[in-house]
Amino acid sequence: MSVLRVGNASGFYGDRFDAVREMLTGGPLDVLTGDYLAELTMLILGRDRLKNPDAGYARTFLRQLEECLGLAHERGVRIVANAGGLNPAGLADAVRALADRLGIPVRVAHVEGDDLTAAHPGTLAAHVYLGGFGIAECLRAGADVVVTGRVTDAALVTGPAAAHFGWQPTEHDRLAGAVVAGHVLECGAQATGGNYAFFRDGDVRRPGFPLAEVHADGSCVITKHDGTGGFVDVGTVTAQLLYETGGARYAGPDVTARLDTVRLTQDGPDRVRIDGVRGEAPPPTLKVGLNRLGGFRNEVGFALTGLDVEAKAALVRAQMEPTLGEVADVRWDLVRTDRPDAGTEETASALLRLVVRDPDPEKAGRALSGAAVELALSSYPGFHVLAPPGKGAPYGVFEAAHVPQDAVDHVAVLHDGRRVPVAPAKDTAVLEAVPEPPPPPPLPPGPTRRAPLGLVAGARSGDKGGDANVGVWARTDEAWRWLAHELTADRLRELIPEARDLPVTRHALPGLRALNFVVEGILGEGVAAQARFDPQAKALGEWLRARHVDIPEVLL
Repeated sequence: MSVLRVGNASGFYGDRFDAVREMLTGGPLDVLTGDYLAELTMLILGRDRLKNPDAGYARTFLRQLEECLGLAHERGVRIVANAGGLNPAGLADAVRALADRLGIPVRVAHVEGDDLTAAHPGTLAAHVYLGGFGIAECLRAGADVVVTGRVTDAALVTGPAAAHFGWQPTEHDRLAGAVVAGHVLECGAQATGGNYAFFRDGDVRRPGFPLAEVHADGSCVITKHDGTGGFVDVGTVTAQLLYETGGARYAGPDVTARLDTVRLTQDGPDRVRIDGVRGEAPPPTLKVGLNRLGGFRNEVGFALTGLDVEAKAALVRAQMEPTLGEVADVRWDLVRTDRPDAGTEETASALLRLVVRDPDPEKAGRALSGAAVELALSSYPGFHVLAPPGKGAPYGVFEAAHVPQDAVDHVAVLHDGRRVPVAPAKDTAVLEAVPEPPPPPPLPPGPTRRAPLGLVAGARSGDKGGDANVGVWARTDEAWRWLAHELTADRLRELIPEARDLPVTRHALPGLRALNFVVEGILGEGVAAQARFDPQAKALGEWLRARHVDIPEVLL
């Protein structure tokens, strides 16, 4: 059967608005997907729904359709998006109303069954990650637009591919190939040079969005529309494959994809072929994302300028201590951005950050702000804050749970109103770690030079609940021979002191010349809790690349 061209126009709720039009007008497509959901987004939508029970979906998606639904209909492009969030039925109705108002004859379907909030008292939102076969049912029945709630990001590609090629749930290799394609597409421009370690390799001022040419055997080519910015090469695809993954087994509700079987080949300018992907039966359980309100958070930044920075920090901490004595969680961070004999006041200043969290909004709110403001004329010389602290803002906590596959009522609600149950996977396998593969032969001994790791290795990092992953890859076989021996779990703890007392697991992926590290607990209770400076660990990999190590001179 023909190649299925699947494009992506959104990597998160808030991504580039005009990407939908750009993808529809930039070249041929069969399906246009949009990923709007993340752990933090589900919390935001949950708070929206508290204010308005009819809310709970990504409103940006509707505005994009208002501009582009007619264009998609004219070009025969089907749209599949998880913008339904906590209310996919409500979004489907809104899309129908929009289509009627615009006079565009489109068939709209949606997927239900992910909402398990009622079964988890005390949560603001509890949603299971569904697979792609509900989407496939909707498309097979003729839907032009399919909206879902919480599905895996890769399901936005596995669903259309299964519908187009007629794949069955037991065709694990084909499904695994589509999962890998979906994982590359899901974060939009991260596959085309965005957020890329070696961004100077091309012009990434306005990277285009990616698309996958999916074949019937599950292989694909990752590319982008001609004339759009950015670039697609083995490195950009490798970086995205490592993003927010863990070991060699990448588990999902439809299939477990073996990342250690992925083959990447440059197939021409801005074209990377992905093949060889093997798949296995999915786990017998499905992941559930639990979001709850954890309390209230507030922050104040004290600017410390000039001399005696540490003594000034000690003074203000002592002055604030009586107010903070009963606060549940207090964190002070002194960020030394100051320089001696600085040419500007800003570069002569350090920042002392105070972050508090407490179940009581009063303790995290006016009590803190009042105590900080009252110091204005009675603290260290040059006292000022970056902004006056306000009321305490609610923060969220993310946790993961698991339920049996057959405990979820996965339903495809077709455009004509029929409800089609989607059977759980019958062939399952308990997830087990893949044994560590043997390392490559080490480089011969030779002179080394102290230099940043990032001169010879790329990295990309991200969050999964309270854990972070850091994927590190080498650009050449020789650099891989060195990296595989140099960067052990213990060595990573040395280079990233925040991880020194935390569990760190290393996963080697020789086919990608890559190591993937999972650092447990470094993000506390997840991104919504904002427990650290970089709450989503987006720059953790760049920090690692900036650390100096002894690198063989032959690699430099």
